Amino acid sequence: MTEPSVKFHPINDFDVIMNRSICLLIILFLQSFVLLGQVKLPRVISDGAVLQRNTELKIWGWASAGEKIELTFRKKKFKTQADGAGNWTLKLPPQPAGGPFEMIFKGKNEITVKNILFGDVWFCSGQSNMVHQMNIHDVTYAKDITEANYPEIRQFLVPNRNNLQGPQTDLADGSWQEALGENVGPFSAVAYFFARKLYEKYNVPIGLINASVGGTPIEAWTSEEGLKDFEGILKTIQQNKDTAYVNTTNRAASEVAAAYRPKQETDLGLLADPKWYDVTYQPKGWRTINIPGYWEDQGLKDLNGVVWYRKEIDVPASMTGKVAKVFLGRIVDADVLYINGKQVGNTTYQYPQRRYTIPADVLKSGKNIFVIRVTNQAGKGGFVPDKPYCIFADKDTVDLKGYWQYKVGDVFAPRPPGLPALAAQNQPTALYNAMVAPLIKYPVKGILWYQGESNAGRADEYVRLLPALITDWRDKWKQPGMPFIYAQLPGFMEYNYLPSESNWAKLRESQRKALSVSNTAMTVNIDLGEWNDIHPDNKKDVGERMTLAALKIAYRENIIHSGPLIKEAIIEGNQITLSFDHTGSGLTTNDGEMPREFAIAGADKKFIWAKAKIAGDKVIVWSDTISNPVYVRYAWADNPDVNLYNKEGLPASPFTTEK
Repeated sequence: MTEPSVKFHPINDFDVIMNRSICLLIILFLQSFVLLGQVKLPRVISDGAVLQRNTELKIWGWASAGEKIELTFRKKKFKTQADGAGNWTLKLPPQPAGGPFEMIFKGKNEITVKNILFGDVWFCSGQSNMVHQMNIHDVTYAKDITEANYPEIRQFLVPNRNNLQGPQTDLADGSWQEALGENVGPFSAVAYFFARKLYEKYNVPIGLINASVGGTPIEAWTSEEGLKDFEGILKTIQQNKDTAYVNTTNRAASEVAAAYRPKQETDLGLLADPKWYDVTYQPKGWRTINIPGYWEDQGLKDLNGVVWYRKEIDVPASMTGKVAKVFLGRIVDADVLYINGKQVGNTTYQYPQRRYTIPADVLKSGKNIFVIRVTNQAGKGGFVPDKPYCIFADKDTVDLKGYWQYKVGDVFAPRPPGLPALAAQNQPTALYNAMVAPLIKYPVKGILWYQGESNAGRADEYVRLLPALITDWRDKWKQPGMPFIYAQLPGFMEYNYLPSESNWAKLRESQRKALSVSNTAMTVNIDLGEWNDIHPDNKKDVGERMTLAALKIAYRENIIHSGPLIKEAIIEGNQITLSFDHTGSGLTTNDGEMPREFAIAGADKKFIWAKAKIAGDKVIVWSDTISNPVYVRYAWADNPDVNLYNKEGLPASPFTTEK
């Protein structure tokens, strides 16, 4: 009997084998994924975390649907189960201050969180003056950084992110850091000095959650629900949820910017051979200019472009062969520094202090060629006055101020008006969604807020936006009376010798009016600014004034926490008598002079300087030229020269009696 023939199809059989193998691998992968489990914690609940003491805590996270989770903490077990969407929550009873502790989470996997403390957690937010780290102010606070030894003061730095679509559930990154030596460098300087003062008083762990981004408006930090009363802003929010609109807008902005940029290098200093920073270059046709100073004030009218500065600097032999530092104050807008033909530093925008390290092999004894390429896009370009300009090594210092040589390398054509750029981080809700929403389940003691510069041109709106933010965050955290402490803007820009209008004064007034919201406190910082720097160096006093406010409204200490705040203005003939809250031990001036920066006006609102005198706990103002005064202002300017304080050393807030 003949056996039936069997035909072998190698390709088809190979396909079957491969398909089965792939299926098996997928099944094994899925099984291993399930076996590993899905238990996950939010970023903020991680090693080194500070959790809020004396309050019921919700510990939350994610897992596979229906997965059982067990937390072991201080020899007790807490159990829960994930819902169908994989969300789970555990409740811990209130814990006193202390630690360190461990938390062990078990599901199908296991997570151990170590070095946990219980203390007071403060959420710190706002724009650049809250961002500014200790290491930006490392000259002023060098000793504070070196001596930082506070392992129980910790910061969680929230990464800069934005989201136009809606609230996120977790952060992309972030970790807790202890305030120990150089590790304190990335801490918000304001928040660190706040925390240090608080810790020294109560010896309780302090957690700082730092969610702040430079140059951002208040509406970017507010949720969509918090902006429900702002019709125009709500329209913007809905528009920004349309990704096609956002992409089209950004594409148009990019095309306009590309059309503005030259197709090839046009800076004569970089096109030259040798280039203007090269040590072999022989300068011709250079003129004299002063550093510091703006070039528009020294003969270069309305120039936006590139200006090169050059000078031979004598360096003593004692400064050579070692690492040195160069301070170039602040420069508007961007700069590149070359020393002896080598690039040693550059900054791309105007606000940072220029502090560059000079490698040990760059400086030489005798003549050294310093060349600075400065690029300016708008306004006055050059070197900001009243800043340090020098090089130093050990105890040797060489001054860089004085006459330099300059030459224009490029002149920029006027920019087209109205570039349609959409900066996502500045859009309503964008920062709330990405940097605040993931943290609202994390109980906090209170809020520190330092912001307003980016809203200074819209003070009439800010008077509503700040209370809206306060209410919004209290609602989101489900902490109705949560202490909210905010910094009033300091003095900034040039001094005016005549009464004038000021957007910064209007913004400060909007901030002052927000004190009508319960359990809030405002630190007055009008005396802590710098006329030439939107980021004043004195962050310590701002932080410690915030501590005073916290002692009052969060810890209920019986102290004077604020400078004088206008309470009432009574018109009597040609005089206006002003009474104040928070006069403390009495009103005074910090220089022994009569109170200044008061201006009064009649019904026409034409303000003139007024005379003023302290009478007990009141101030009386008048002018011999106004017989029927109606309104009074105090410190109503960008950068007023104030001197009215209480005897506790806290300055009076600027104000106007206009409605």
